[in-house]
Amino acid sequence: MGINRDQALYECQPEMELAFSDAEYKERLTRVRQRMERDGIDVLWLMAPESLYYISGYKCEWYQAQSPKQWPATSGIAIHRDHDRFIMFDTPSEQIMCRFVTCTDDVRIFPISGRRDGIGFIIDELKAEGWLSGTVGMEFYSYRPNPAISGRFRSAFEGVDMAIKDGSDILRDVRWVKSDPEIAYMEEAAKITDIGMTAARDAIRPGVSELDVYGAMVHAMAKAGGENAAITLPVLSGAKANTGHSLASRKIIQAGEQVNVDVCGVFNRYHANAARVFHVGEPAKDVLDFHNKSAGVFKVIADMLRPNLPLRELVTKTREYYEEVGIWDDAGWVGGYELGIGFPPDWVGNFVYEMSDTDSDHIFEPGTVVNFETQFFSPRMSGITYYIDTLMFKKDTATQPCKSPLEMVVLDA
Repeated sequence: MGINRDQALYECQPEMELAFSDAEYKERLTRVRQRMERDGIDVLWLMAPESLYYISGYKCEWYQAQSPKQWPATSGIAIHRDHDRFIMFDTPSEQIMCRFVTCTDDVRIFPISGRRDGIGFIIDELKAEGWLSGTVGMEFYSYRPNPAISGRFRSAFEGVDMAIKDGSDILRDVRWVKSDPEIAYMEEAAKITDIGMTAARDAIRPGVSELDVYGAMVHAMAKAGGENAAITLPVLSGAKANTGHSLASRKIIQAGEQVNVDVCGVFNRYHANAARVFHVGEPAKDVLDFHNKSAGVFKVIADMLRPNLPLRELVTKTREYYEEVGIWDDAGWVGGYELGIGFPPDWVGNFVYEMSDTDSDHIFEPGTVVNFETQFFSPRMSGITYYIDTLMFKKDTATQPCKSPLEMVVLDA
């Protein structure tokens, strides 16, 4: 190899970019190993971006998730339930990056001759450590690796007489309750969310495109220290406001149109979610009244919001409210999901709830964060009531950390 290349690969040390203390990473590893013991898993093989980040701090822009066949995604982390350390495996392309985005000194880089496909190297290294016996857990519910590469890993582990078990729930369940630093990051993410929403409000007017509004939001949040959201932020106007997951486009916003905006502010990869509705000019009275009824559910939620709130209470009281104000039959989707770490292509967490969960024993214990979405089809096909807010449960209180107004915002036409 060349002198310049060797010097960079083996000596370059950018400033560390870890979001948490060594003590927090060690505590996370301990909880994961305890869960592995409970689930009968000897070795846990992790490849989901959220899992790699949670255990080690690892974050990057490219995970080879939709790469050519010649460039399979094979980097990951191995954890053994009997060892208080983990081993990270990665390609030579990320050798420098691993020095400043991970909390471990045990990073094993694929040999340059096999830099694109590390499966054989990983198996040989784990065998030399004495880690390849018993049962291995793999994240079968992760998009990374794809089915073909997952099958190759499975065959490799089975080839050394290991049993295979789904280990997807281990990291997902351990991440459900957040630490105080995680909650603090999500509070910062909520502030960034509000900055993005304010930028959207200021940018929406007749003659601008949905992409103009999208760009204004992203620019404002980036200036405030916000990172890229795990889902592309929707800006949906006119007839598109009847959808929830369309993309912002070159469509020009017109006077008289509803504009729906869904924002996640991101800080150290932790997300806070809010969606709001804007109207360019005065809406029809029946439309405004309908929106007020949908958004009014958050007053009901505020009255009951507290640590250890039972899920059944949340869904029962909100469903009763919708039926009382007479909009339930026009429901699109009402419910919520866990918020926390997110990498593209999704910020939706593992736990999800809907209005049918009236018999659930689940509670929102301190350290948990979810969103609540109230989406109903409003009159005149004007658009759905696109109101989403973050619910944060802490030790002594529960809050809605996003402060953008929960009502239709009427803008000058």
